Amino acid sequence: MFISFVRTIILYFAIILAVRVMGKRQINQLQTSELVVTLLISDLAVIPMQDSGQPLFSGLIPILVLIALEVLVSVFMLKSSRFHRLVCGKPVVIIKDGRIIQENMQELRMSVEDLFEQLRQKDVFVLSDVTYAIVETNGTLSVVKKAAVDYLRPSDMGVKAKDEGLEVVVVSDGDLSVGSMHLCGKNEEWIHSILKSEAVPLSEVFILTVNTAGHYTLIRRDGSLKKGVKK
Repeated sequence: MFISFVRTIILYFAIILAVRVMGKRQINQLQTSELVVTLLISDLAVIPMQDSGQPLFSGLIPILVLIALEVLVSVFMLKSSRFHRLVCGKPVVIIKDGRIIQENMQELRMSVEDLFEQLRQKDVFVLSDVTYAIVETNGTLSVVKKAAVDYLRPSDMGVKAKDEGLEVVVVSDGDLSVGSMHLCGKNEEWIHSILKSEAVPLSEVFILTVNTAGHYTLIRRDGSLKKGVKK
């Protein structure tokens, strides 16, 4: 029993390492090669996890080989666009100027129902509103709306919008995040100066968000909220 417990822990961390090496992607963003490797790794890990008589390395070695192959394939795809197209395919246009390109739909074996479902998820409910709809290599649908029905942007009105920069959580449940502080270009001294000006100890902070422009939002554990700016 104890041996199975230890083997499971080892395989668990081995799979985490494998996913980390392949990069940070959601399931629906995986390329073909990454999806294949992910499925194979999950199957390979189950065998030594369930069968304690099976040598642990019989599961670890194939996993390591698959990771190495995926890294090698990704390097080749970076070097050669032709190889990238061979492994991952290429984007396919299925709508142009509000007209469905039927031959491309048939090539992808994509039904009209699937197409309209994905269009609705992109806030498109009228086919004629679409300039281009493209199925990307990972299967997601990218949609370009016609200018007349697209969202109005400040630049369309000749208005220059103010960029507030990146907002990050620098304090969560009383704990400082050094990485988040670096992201927004702030330091620990700057954070503590805000807490001092608001007369709030660090232990009483539920959430403190800060952006690169110096705007902050402070939420205390009691639920009270305070916004401010510190240069």
